[in-house]
Amino acid sequence: MDKEHRLTKREYFDKVYRGGKSVANHQFVLYSYTRARQPSFRLGISVSKKLGNAVVRNRIRRMIKEIVRLNAPKVMGGYDFILIARKPVVGMKYKEMEKCILHVLMRGSLLIRK
Repeated sequence: MDKEHRLTKREYFDKVYRGGKSVANHQFVLYSYTRARQPSFRLGISVSKKLGNAVVRNRIRRMIKEIVRLNAPKVMGGYDFILIARKPVVGMKYKEMEKCILHVLMRGSLLIRK
């Protein structure tokens, strides 16, 4: 992920959690918050310790980042959003996870429609 696409500070996460909208499917929860006049989006990822040890959590985080990076042209700018992984994500393959992430982004109205 490029630096401009990362949600880094705790205060930004708090702002998204408090003021944002949430949608979910069985695998992910998505919180989104509108940022006025910003051309790009920023992504935050949250993977709980309940999902496994550090190796498992980092693998999930890396897969999510790569999926969002490759699909970045499809994602609307001007939003901060946080993806929270749920338990079913642990055993998922890449293509399944990509389908689920795109589904939750579509439910949150963050995908550009063509």
